[in-house]
Amino acid sequence: MHLRLISWFFIILNFMEYIGSQNASRGRRQRRMHPNVSQGCQGGCATCSDYNGCLSCKPRLFFVLERIGMKQIGVCLSSCPSGYYGTRYPDINKCTKCKADCDTCFNKNFCTKCKSGFYLHLGKCLDNCPEGLEANNHTMECVSIVHCEASEWSPWSPCMKKGKTCGFKRGTETRVREITQHPSAKGNLCPPTSETRKCTVQRKKCQKGERGVLSFQEKKEGRGKGKNLIKKKVRMPYLITKVWNPAEKLQNNEKTKTNSSRRSERSKINNRNRLWISFGD
Repeated sequence: MHLRLISWFFIILNFMEYIGSQNASRGRRQRRMHPNVSQGCQGGCATCSDYNGCLSCKPRLFFVLERIGMKQIGVCLSSCPSGYYGTRYPDINKCTKCKADCDTCFNKNFCTKCKSGFYLHLGKCLDNCPEGLEANNHTMECVSIVHCEASEWSPWSPCMKKGKTCGFKRGTETRVREITQHPSAKGNLCPPTSETRKCTVQRKKCQKGERGVLSFQEKKEGRGKGKNLIKKKVRMPYLITKVWNPAEKLQNNEKTKTNSSRRSERSKINNRNRLWISFGD
């Protein structure tokens, strides 16, 4: 037991000496590279220079180079700016720029948002979406194609005619359904949401307040006034159109003249007969 404690003590002691030597060598290296290093830095810098800004950052801060004209200045930030991703190393936390087509990223191989003109799919920025997917221009992502979905048909409605359920024999009935999922741009279109078919029912008398609409012929025959209804098919007149023919019109005029001359001759004969009868008396 004592030997184990002593061994652990020496291991911890050697580790602390190693850390101290690493910090000392890092400080010497920075002083050799940057003779104008200052220890009294502002804005989270552990070490800095008047010309290059921050050279190292305090613990848990990220080091990033910002370009100002032709010059790059080191800055220490609590998180990386847009277009960069952070990586933590034993001696420094550094911000690295994302790929050219990537606006924001998680690491160098996984984008979280693409630049304009590209669509995000599985961490990649693509010009066009793969087959089976479609582009969403609002989120700029490749998404699955959504087809239209509809609910089950409702039961058929009662047989009706002109909004009434009485006073007729043949009418129509309807059933409907609802759209439960609207399609995307490349999805299948929605089916009809209503169907109508003809129906036949036993004719019944309308109660007061629900009288059916009667045709002119039914009103003429006295239907709908409590009398016995007689089933009768009413043949509606047809409108006949005829092309005007001048020759036929001339023939009709000649026929009219002939008929009028015959009537005039008959009237003359009748007048003569009347005269003979009057002389005979």
